[in-house]
Amino acid sequence: MPRLRKASWVMLVVIGALSLAFSLLSLINAFARSYRIGPVSVAAVAAGRPEVETALRGIRGTAAAYSAAWAVLLIAVAAGPYRRGDTASWWGILASAVTLFAFAAARQPLLGTTLGISAPATLLGLVAAALVLDGGRLKGA
Repeated sequence: MPRLRKASWVMLVVIGALSLAFSLLSLINAFARSYRIGPVSVAAVAAGRPEVETALRGIRGTAAAYSAAWAVLLIAVAAGPYRRGDTASWWGILASAVTLFAFAAARQPLLGTTLGISAPATLLGLVAAALVLDGGRLKGA
């Protein structure tokens, strides 16, 4: 069981590090001149209205900032209390990944699209797999 526990927290830290890296790439993309929304540049979407272009870039930047913050928190929890065997951190990590997915999945009934749900779905799957490796800690709780 100790090997699975170690694999679990290491996997969570790697997921957090990858999420942080992709968040940084998303932030860079938001502020790059070549930022596109689908096949169209953000400048074309804004149609000569600089305040709209700024708002669209800001929205992407804010999303990237929250993604980075979640990644840093995941790393801190996984490398700290989760690594030490804290059961509440297991549930906290699961709750955060499910919440991320649920909010992203809400776009389907509310907007009629699933565009953009693949990243939260992938994160939920990876986090769940990492947590299952150390699901034995829940028996003692």
